Amino acid sequence: MATHRSPDPVPQALLPHAAIERFAEHAVLMSGYALRQARELFDAVLRVAEAAPWRHMVTPGGLTMSVAMTNCGQVGWVTDRHGYRYTDTDPEGGRYWPAIPARMKALASKAADAAGFADFEPDACLVNRYEPGNRLSLHQDRNERDFSAPVVSV
Repeated sequence: MATHRSPDPVPQALLPHAAIERFAEHAVLMSGYALRQARELFDAVLRVAEAAPWRHMVTPGGLTMSVAMTNCGQVGWVTDRHGYRYTDTDPEGGRYWPAIPARMKALASKAADAAGFADFEPDACLVNRYEPGNRLSLHQDRNERDFSAPVVSV
């Protein structure tokens, strides 16, 4: 019996292939770097969201963010009327954030190494879920513990 599979929205030949492009000091674009792991990474994110559900956080100014977020790792990024910060527990329930899945942690370490940040061990992972109409305004992260550590974004 034949099964019907929906066609991929973008043919594989059109997707970027792994390439490293250094476009500023300490700024590296690695197009297609995580592409082969997309399914495993997506599944890992779903498991994180089961343990720490998606939420629309509130900014210090009282605005609800359109982007849904969750976290994993030793600490998680949160915002509310008291400000932006990292916490070791989820404010919704008081439990520790789930561990960063091994696949995600390995990808972050490997990508950081390829970008010139050897021996990087991620301790926090913020996951944003964008839906049509969501946006994240221009901002600059300034509450990191270690500004010499890379930010790996997938």
